[in-house]
Amino acid sequence: MQMVSPLAGKPVDPSDLVNLPRLVTAYFTIRPDPANPAQRVAFGTSGHRGSAFAGSFNEDHILAITQAICLHRKRAGIDGPLFIGIDSHALSEPALASALEVLAANGVETMIDRDGGYTPTPVISHAILTYNRGRTSGLADGIVVTPSHNPPEDGGFKYNPPNGGPADTEVTGWIERTANELIGKGLDGVKRVPLARALKAATTHRHNYVDGYVGDLGSVVDLEAIRSSGVKIGIDPLGGAAVHYWTPLIDRYGIAATVVSDIVDPTFRFMTADWDGKIRMDCSSPYAMTRLLGLRDTFDVAFANDTDADRHGIVTRTAGLMNPNHFLAASIAYLFQHRKGWRADSAIGKTLVSSSMIDRVAAKLGRRLLEVPVGFKWFVEGLSDGSVGFGGEESAGASFLRQDGTVWTTDKDGIILGLLAAEITAVTGRDPSELYAGLTQELGTAWYARTDAPASSAQKQVFKALTPEGLGASRLGGDPVTQTLTKAPGNGQPFGGIKVATENGWFAARPSGTEEVYKIYAESFRSEDHLRQVQDDAKALIGRAFATAGQG
Repeated sequence: MQMVSPLAGKPVDPSDLVNLPRLVTAYFTIRPDPANPAQRVAFGTSGHRGSAFAGSFNEDHILAITQAICLHRKRAGIDGPLFIGIDSHALSEPALASALEVLAANGVETMIDRDGGYTPTPVISHAILTYNRGRTSGLADGIVVTPSHNPPEDGGFKYNPPNGGPADTEVTGWIERTANELIGKGLDGVKRVPLARALKAATTHRHNYVDGYVGDLGSVVDLEAIRSSGVKIGIDPLGGAAVHYWTPLIDRYGIAATVVSDIVDPTFRFMTADWDGKIRMDCSSPYAMTRLLGLRDTFDVAFANDTDADRHGIVTRTAGLMNPNHFLAASIAYLFQHRKGWRADSAIGKTLVSSSMIDRVAAKLGRRLLEVPVGFKWFVEGLSDGSVGFGGEESAGASFLRQDGTVWTTDKDGIILGLLAAEITAVTGRDPSELYAGLTQELGTAWYARTDAPASSAQKQVFKALTPEGLGASRLGGDPVTQTLTKAPGNGQPFGGIKVATENGWFAARPSGTEEVYKIYAESFRSEDHLRQVQDDAKALIGRAFATAGQG
């Protein structure tokens, strides 16, 4: 079981906050060692992430990645504008400066925020898709500078191609290899101009991201129903990129919403510690969400977003913080009954570590289920052409189509999922927790949990070679194993881990793409005690696999 720190859910001692001057100095002064795998460019499920202190997110990385993106654009024939945005992590501003120096030197038409503000991940996706609608040439793409919900000392840098979603492995693999080659050559081949010149370049443009996104929200969420119902909404941006989007949204649509805090501080000193005592802007963690949970009785429904606003955390008056899987199931049940403009054959997309309750909801609705590996990139094509109405991940990331059945974003959008919680409450008179409770009465109760366990880089590599035969799982939670998977049934793609299922439960294990942990996802349709049994069996099986590989 996950060991919870005694500091979890409590304010962080000021002495433990990140030293911002040292962090930014490390960004500019530490040169990564190309021979050290931990200091090379490595694109995980959503871009390159690391810390300047560890030599894994430094200026050389960003200069090389940006040059590689410029070279990719040429090889792919992408010559429209590049939309770039940042979140409020301390390393995002320096990384933006580095990227702009390279983009301007390469003559890339670059769109930065008009007011020098922050730009959520879904806003970049929306901007790309809105610009490209109806175009067959001169297509736009984008960059988001964010490590998502990761701790304050981390940085992140991800590329979204013209489809608006996370780049696929072929593209990220090419960018990764090219960037590492450039670092290995001492950045020979990187074009660069001074920042002052880059900001004044004819190719650098100020763009009104806020109005473009906020003004279009009525096409995807029923904001008039929210306004007319008077449902009381609480919003906590957690000091992230969405912080300056909420007031224009509230003013424009006249909804009864309150932003509980608009503080931005790159140390994130206002956060309570996550399960392991670290600061992490994880809006699906009850420890990180202590502030908003304390206000649950003040609002009919409340929600938070992580730092780049691609994740959502839903708090209801009736049940507190919702398990992300519960909200996904409730959202799916609601949307596919209330979005009459969607195609009759549009599918429900889920990752294979998401709750099997979604499978039961899909069967009830008579909709096709698309079960894919972890990573939102697997939903991009379906959302683009309307063949997938909703795509969601257990880690509280999802997006769905506009009301007319056309694409909204092809990256996760925590803003519309929070607003959807308010729409559900407004239209049905029941909050999402009550809607989910109704589903359990009809479809059964699921007990689900995800735990993180420490894993070294060597142990994380074990998962890549793991096979059903090598794991040797014959029983799980007292039941015979019916299925052991290393590939997702929806598209036959490997998911970098292993999933074991029985008639009454399942577990999946996979290494984190961003931290030195591995994740165990488990679910039981029997009881909470049975869930714990499944989790214990899962840890024993993975521990045996580590030991067999000499990494115990």
